[in-house]
Amino acid sequence: MPQIRNPILPGFNADPSILLHNGTYYIATSTFEWYPGVQIHSSTDLANWSLVTRPLSRASQLDMRGNPDSCGVWAPCLSFSDGQFWLVYTDVKRKDGSFKDAHNYIVTAPAIAGPWSERVYVNSSGFDPSLFHDAETGKKWFVNMLQDHRRRPRSFAGIALQEWSPEKGLIGERKNVFKGTELDLVEGPHLYKRNGYFYLLTAEGGTGYDHACTLARSKDIWGPYELHPDKYILSSKDSHWAALQRAGHGDIVETPEGRTYLVHLSGRPITQNRRCVLGRETSIQEAEWRDDWLYVKNGPVPSLFVDVPGMRDESVYWEEKRYTFEKKLHQDFQWLRTPEHERIFNISDDKLVLIGRESIGSWFEQALVARRQTHFSFDAETVIDFAPSDERQFAGLTAYYCRFNFFYLAVTAHSDGERELLIMSSEASWPDGKLSFPMQDPVKIPKAGKVKLALTVRGAEGQFWYALEGQELAKIGKRWDASILSDECGGHHAHGSFTGAFVGVAASDLNGQAKEAKFDYFVYRPVKHETDRYDI
Repeated sequence: MPQIRNPILPGFNADPSILLHNGTYYIATSTFEWYPGVQIHSSTDLANWSLVTRPLSRASQLDMRGNPDSCGVWAPCLSFSDGQFWLVYTDVKRKDGSFKDAHNYIVTAPAIAGPWSERVYVNSSGFDPSLFHDAETGKKWFVNMLQDHRRRPRSFAGIALQEWSPEKGLIGERKNVFKGTELDLVEGPHLYKRNGYFYLLTAEGGTGYDHACTLARSKDIWGPYELHPDKYILSSKDSHWAALQRAGHGDIVETPEGRTYLVHLSGRPITQNRRCVLGRETSIQEAEWRDDWLYVKNGPVPSLFVDVPGMRDESVYWEEKRYTFEKKLHQDFQWLRTPEHERIFNISDDKLVLIGRESIGSWFEQALVARRQTHFSFDAETVIDFAPSDERQFAGLTAYYCRFNFFYLAVTAHSDGERELLIMSSEASWPDGKLSFPMQDPVKIPKAGKVKLALTVRGAEGQFWYALEGQELAKIGKRWDASILSDECGGHHAHGSFTGAFVGVAASDLNGQAKEAKFDYFVYRPVKHETDRYDI
């Protein structure tokens, strides 16, 4: 059987939920504050995956304006029953402090590409919801982690179970069926039924370096649930040498041939500070059933190399992506929070036109269009046409994680209209979000004309470049620490941030005049480099 190297979904693709339907595997992953919501990839062989859709694409399904960083869409669950796809998801409005304002919804579709229905509200008692369809009884069961702001004794109080009806919503009793282990922070529940047992797979330990997958089972869906003999079926918490760190939050699928696989999130740190710039990625492990318990092969520490039915086409991962702007935005790109994308960008005359709005890092309406960083080393390049009138109008190229972590090479101007190139950064600045200006003096450029902007990232080091029309690229500013574009530096304690590094273009108009910036193209070029710790 062919062998692949993890992860299977590189870059920010966390909290995987997997489904096999009509010979095709689907994985849904979290998108947090990035719009449209939920990424769904497909594969026929578990090795080669392609992005199919992001189903939450209109205000009636998802509006995240005002959501803080790393809030928004958490831990979707994808399933198929009654002739349609079911997608369960959380929209988290607050995560700091003792409260988690998290609202859970369900949408459905006859096909994975849609059309996806209006959302149906379920509850707000916690996050990471999942829907279990009991084929034997015809009943549907809704599970989610239960949040307790009183911390009596824990804020992650356990896993709530309640019957759910498409016609009536939640019905009957809600019960806390599993309170987790001493590792704490029980979340990410998925229910399964096999050989007369109900299995409850959960995540524990937080989504940092103590993360784990915990398995329990019961003859009765209401419990009591007994723990797996090994307690944690997957974790790298005690294996600091493991290539895949932060392993946890998983889901199970069986192939038509009867092989069992566990998909899970993982991280690949690139520095001695254990920073995962590519965020939480999706990996896969083969598993097997013994005595009605699931065991990960060679586990519980996740394997870097895994046997799967297909052979991966490595050339797809390493190919240069040159994005042109014709008719619509390429699906690799996302923007932040707003369902009204027409207010922040459009495609016109084969150009991406950003409409300057609020500052970079705004939680409401900022014009920032970007794609995931999926390689440890890469080049990015664009050409901008922008005529700012003063310093409150700026646009350019950014390496971005959140409002507290970004680097930004921007075209801006003085009040007299003289243009200049300026580097702005926010370098692990939580909680105050202080802005830094790494260059002592801006670089003056002509009042008119296009400017090529580029950046290079080599592992933990980044560098900006620029060129005027007819000139070669030249360095601008000093090298910067690209490793801060990571969960570990996002703020809110060691692992309170949950996304990953993006690279893209942005525009702001703090005068409120909606000044436009035009971009000719965007290039993302993967680079194999000696500083890389791991390839896939």
